[in-house]
Amino acid sequence: MLKHTLALLVVNRPTVLSHISGLISRRAFNIDSIAAGPTEDPKVTRITLVVECEPDEIDQVIKQLAKLVDVIKITNLTSTKAISRELALIKVRAPAENRSDIVDIVNIFRAKIVDVNRETMVIELTGEVDKTDALLEVLQEHGIIEIVRTGRIALARGPEPAREMGE
Repeated sequence: MLKHTLALLVVNRPTVLSHISGLISRRAFNIDSIAAGPTEDPKVTRITLVVECEPDEIDQVIKQLAKLVDVIKITNLTSTKAISRELALIKVRAPAENRSDIVDIVNIFRAKIVDVNRETMVIELTGEVDKTDALLEVLQEHGIIEIVRTGRIALARGPEPAREMGE
């Protein structure tokens, strides 16, 4: 199974996200991540969807999504030149004797410490999914208390917007 990144432009109204996630789950595909937010047009929402399925199945997923009334455009960013990122906030145990080690790790990964108290630190990291996974692996020995990740967001490279499927 491969992870496919789809960018959807949809009408900005309630229930659209639930229709999309329902359609994917009814087909028994796993949604690895889903991120939605406003675009430059307040009437349009962009949804970045990472779906885990076989390469021959992604076309069926796209065709089913395209049938939804509120879907304006679908772009498969999986094999295009695209920039993808996610945001992660990671709360770790940080007693005084371990803080300098944690600060060194944070600096190596170009992350930020956004909160510190006597017992914990919260680290913010933006980057590729693999970078987040690597930081989590290194921080494991310090005691990860809590993690929150946004899921992948992506844009095609270059001056033009990504092409719609079939264009």
